[in-house]
Amino acid sequence: MRIVLSVLLLLITGLGFSQEPVQEKPRKSLLKSSEQKAKEKARKAPITSYKIFTLAKDTTYVDTSLTIKKEYEYNYLRRDIFGLMPFLNEGQTYTTLHFGLNKFSPYPEIGYKGKHFNYDEANQIKYYDVATPLTDLYFKTVMEQGQSLDAFLTLNTSERFNFSLSYKGVRSVGKYINQLSSNGNFRFTTSYRTKSRRYVINGHFTGQDFLNAENGGITTPEDFEGKNADFKQRQRLEVYLKDAKSFLKGKRYFVNHTFRINPTSGDNNLYITHQFNYENKFFEYLQPTISSTIGETTVNHFGDAYSTSQVKDQLRYNKMYNKVGAIYENKTLGSFHFFLDDFRYNYYYSTIIFLENQPIPSAINDKINDFGAEYQYRKNKWKANLSYTNSITKQSLTNIEGKLSYTFNPKNEIDFSYQNTNKLPDHVYNLHQSAFVAYNWYNSFKNEKINTILANANTQWATASLQISNFDSHLYFSDDSSDKDIQLISPKQYEKSIQYLSLKVGKEIKYWKIALDNTILYQQVSQDDEIINVPKIVTRNTLYFSDYFFTRALYLQTGVTFNYFTKHYANGYNPILTDFFVQNQQKIGDFANLDFFINARIRQTRIFLKAEHFNSSMAAQNTFYSAPNYPYRDFIVRFGLVWNFFQ
Repeated sequence: MRIVLSVLLLLITGLGFSQEPVQEKPRKSLLKSSEQKAKEKARKAPITSYKIFTLAKDTTYVDTSLTIKKEYEYNYLRRDIFGLMPFLNEGQTYTTLHFGLNKFSPYPEIGYKGKHFNYDEANQIKYYDVATPLTDLYFKTVMEQGQSLDAFLTLNTSERFNFSLSYKGVRSVGKYINQLSSNGNFRFTTSYRTKSRRYVINGHFTGQDFLNAENGGITTPEDFEGKNADFKQRQRLEVYLKDAKSFLKGKRYFVNHTFRINPTSGDNNLYITHQFNYENKFFEYLQPTISSTIGETTVNHFGDAYSTSQVKDQLRYNKMYNKVGAIYENKTLGSFHFFLDDFRYNYYYSTIIFLENQPIPSAINDKINDFGAEYQYRKNKWKANLSYTNSITKQSLTNIEGKLSYTFNPKNEIDFSYQNTNKLPDHVYNLHQSAFVAYNWYNSFKNEKINTILANANTQWATASLQISNFDSHLYFSDDSSDKDIQLISPKQYEKSIQYLSLKVGKEIKYWKIALDNTILYQQVSQDDEIINVPKIVTRNTLYFSDYFFTRALYLQTGVTFNYFTKHYANGYNPILTDFFVQNQQKIGDFANLDFFINARIRQTRIFLKAEHFNSSMAAQNTFYSAPNYPYRDFIVRFGLVWNFFQ
């Protein structure tokens, strides 16, 4: 009741502020100062004067509207998470239901993928060009004792120089034992161009850290599923790990700049380009107590350990990337980009471990040099991009990508893309050290080979996306233990081919002030063994009502969202690797998840109120899980807002 009253108070307050007060007429002046003229011009700036762009030159504009898309994006990741299943607590990892969301780079990465859903990668950073200072404030309540915040500010100190500052943080204790999340993302960006656009530079700095308590899941699922009143208080459910934690932090320095050789832009232009990226990461897994208690039995959840207490696995990683190239641009033919790049990494531990009298090295490092070419064409309704990269050092690394799109009109567009990647294995597959005996390995896996064809159609009638992929030498983790209470995870490489197909269709049906928004995903995998396990059907359907009230001062949106995916052997989660592994012991899925929401917009303020999973107590049993042994969220009411300021 207090939550509802708080939201009503916010609405009433907003309505009060939305009425224009009677102002005293200013004294007339014969001459206006340049500062007054600038302020008047800024007040009249259209929304298209607030630009958001990426390094790929994709440009959008600030959007303060309230649509069903905004409802889907109002979450910790601040993007539509269709195809992802969040874990119990805010700020934890996600189970991937839509395998097509995985993106592949030919370069090796650190691994620990469960920690990287909210890690801002270099190609995800956005840059800005705004007429006046812009502020974006995001707030949302969490599960227990904390909040989720995202504060952003950007301004142009001149017409050609912009910078932005933002910080996103979340802290939530959670409903279960040892489930704390305490994460932070700091981002600084800057952009500058000369008056003639002869020199353009974009750069950013990120500092990110993610601390998660890791409880290993519940030990007795029957206590959770049986709906015993004694276990409605989730703190009473036993978990495998009561004091384990994982921690990832990273810093990145990034610069991308171009210089035009010819002083003035013409039909033919020649540019020199350079990109620099230096990043370091630190990962730690801490587990003071080795053993877990299940009833009256004591087990080592991760097998034998070299010590009896205080496991403290630490890993350090750094990489440096330089890319130098030249671009020839012809206004009719497009642009031709030729480049050389240098990629160096160091992935290391502080000790050398002997396993069966064989040493596990403390580090792997390498230097990779590539040459490549890229072609871009953008004219009228056509866009094309072709790129090729191949290593000139000893590593076998290639990447071929192509994309072609055609825009019929602003509401109808189709595009086709293809990627052929010969990918170096991520480092965690080749080398891992731990105080747990089974989690030490040193391998030399072959490259993964990935071929993907993707077709998208965005039309005024519906949206559709078709993906066909083939995977050779696919790398994955599996559990080598036959005991359900013990996880002995190790990397494997599948020598046979795997074919994957997905079709996603979206359609919104509107009648009067009521709409039904539908998104349905179908997936099929052809494989001799169950390696890539996905639900065949994932669906999200939202029935909602929207209308203006109070002489159009308030825009209201309310409805119900239905989420569902079919039962399948979802990948299990391992806290030591903070990654997922293939398992065939427990299926999850085949449960309805209903959310009721009321959203409102007052000027540039959007207010959100949601009753999440309100049907959780209606079924005869609790069968809802995010991953094996990790229950999904119970019914909870959460609220918050997104507030934009245009100074």
